[in-house]
Formats: sequence, structure tokens, C-alpha cells
Amino acid sequence: MTREPGPAIGIVSAGRYVPERSLSAAELAARTGIPEPVIREKFGLRRKPTPGPDDHTGAMGLWAAQDALARGGVDPLEIDLVLCTTEEWKEYPLWTAGIKLAHDLGARRAWAIDVQLRCGTTMAAIKLASAMMRAEPDVETVLIAGGYRNCDFVDLQNPRSRFLTNLSAGGGALLLRRGHPRNHVLGSAVITDGSFSLDVIVPVGGTVEPLTEGNRARYRLDVPDPEGMKRRLDARSMANFLGVVDDALARSGHTRADIGFLNILHMKRSAHEYVLGELGLGPEQTYYLEDYGHVGQQDQALVITRALEEGRLRDGQLMVMVAAGIGYAWAASVVRWGPGEPRAAS
Repeated sequence: MTREPGPAIGIVSAGRYVPERSLSAAELAARTGIPEPVIREKFGLRRKPTPGPDDHTGAMGLWAAQDALARGGVDPLEIDLVLCTTEEWKEYPLWTAGIKLAHDLGARRAWAIDVQLRCGTTMAAIKLASAMMRAEPDVETVLIAGGYRNCDFVDLQNPRSRFLTNLSAGGGALLLRRGHPRNHVLGSAVITDGSFSLDVIVPVGGTVEPLTEGNRARYRLDVPDPEGMKRRLDARSMANFLGVVDDALARSGHTRADIGFLNILHMKRSAHEYVLGELGLGPEQTYYLEDYGHVGQQDQALVITRALEEGRLRDGQLMVMVAAGIGYAWAASVVRWGPGEPRAAS
């Protein structure tokens, strides 16, 4: 399979917002009862940002978008479409955060829509943005941006949801443009498996069991059957994780041997190292978010900004971005970082 047809779609810039507040590994150990060395080495957390009083979900997405536009030198009036990745836990229920983001950003020419695939949202949004720019002549510049603070739903005393300890807070943004001469998106892929859709849920607060004073303590993320989920997920997760990478690579006309940089969500250290090993990469070819935790679907934008600042992501490298989200979804995108080869519009 060759790379996806049509004009080149390039990443103009990435942006981030990170709250000032954070919890250290020692503080997480005290709150969870898990030894600090386990938090640091197994969970892969030295610290994780937590929201301050003004760090609302949509607001953090706006600040990340402003950062991306400043880094790219782009006027908000150039944006044609906003794909908002702000989580459903945001300032107000039943609220389209993307419309507010576009307005506050000054993107008055753009229309906006919220997109959701949990921690796979940004990868899905890249796929949607690429398709829109190739199909719609009047969509040339797309902003993907949003905020995340699902850490509010983590009960650090609940052993069933212990693997969610790394959830943190922040915002991320990517600015994409048709015909941009650099950082070309070559291929994207998404896998979903609804058999896991009820394995990680907030059990109350919806129409099945509306929120009441009596059940408010259960208004947290929970795992009804942790052993069953682990057994079924262990049989499929890494296969799908690597499979979606291979699919995105095939769509781009590449293989694992071509990967130069892995942009991956935060996960426990052993899983991170396993993926690196399977892809034949070393620790210098990635950026591990041990000082940020898991900022949901904003991890990839955060990694780009930090990897560029540290010189880990360089021109000429083939970057694979990969994520997984509860539901369950696995998603990946392949980007040739740096100047791209000319491609004819179709």
C-alpha cells in the first residue's frame, strides 16, 4: 500500500499548556498507599500536573491553541476549521467547546466541531482533518486543539482503577495546513473494539443511573471487572497497538525499519519499553512523559513541543504518533518531519 493520495498535509506547529500545580511521586505515594519507588519506576511518574482553580478544560485547550499559533506565526483568521479535542468533562455539560474556542481565539472565519475518541481523539482528528482538506477546497487550515483534566475522576484509593493514577491535566494543539512544505502527514489508521466499551466507566451521572446525593461518591472512573478486562485486554491490546502502527506505516508507504521517532502516549514504563523494543527503537528516539503523566489525547502535541526543545525530533525523521483510549480504540499517524517531497494536488 502506498501513501494516501492527494495534496500534502503538513503540521505547521504544535502547542501546549501545562498547569503550574503538580503532584510529586512522593505525594502520589502518600495518597495511594503505593510505595514511591513503584510510582517512579513501574508507573513511570516523577510528577504529574494537576489543575489549578482557573485551569478549566476548554480554557486549557484555548491556551494551547494560542501557543501553537504563536509558535507557527499564524493569524487565527487563517483557520478554516477547528476540530476540538476538549474532553467531555469540561466547563459545562451539553456544551460544544470548539465553538467557544474558535470565538475566543479570534478564528472568526472558522466553523468548529467537537470530536471524541477518548485518548485516541487527536489521531482520529488528524485523519478527519486530512480528509476534509483533501475533499473541501475551502478548508485549507485546520486547528486541532483541546484540554483535558480527567484526573478529577480518578479515586486514588480505588484499587480497581489504579492504572489510571497517571491521568493528569493540560492542553494540546496541532495546526495543520494543506500544501504546507514541512512535516507531512503520510498516513493514519484507527482500530476500535466495542467489546471493551463498558470496562472503564463512570457508573453514575448518565441516563442509566442519574446523579443523586446518594450515589455521588460513585461519580468516579471505575472498572467493574478488573481481572476480566485485564485478561481480555492482554490478549488484544499490544497486538492492536502494534497493528495500528503497521497499518499507518503501510498507508504511508513505510515499514517499522523507517521509524526515526516514536511519539507515544504516557503508559507504564515496562509497556513503553516493550513498544520501543518491538519497533526496534532506543530511548533516545522517543520522549517519555514521566514529568507530565497522561494528558489524554493531548500527549502527542505535548511530546512534539518537548522533543523539539530537546533536539530529539529532527528534520528528516519519520515520526509515528500512537495512542490508545478506553472504549477501546487504538490510533496512529505517520509524519515525515522536516521538508517534504513535492506532491501534486488531486
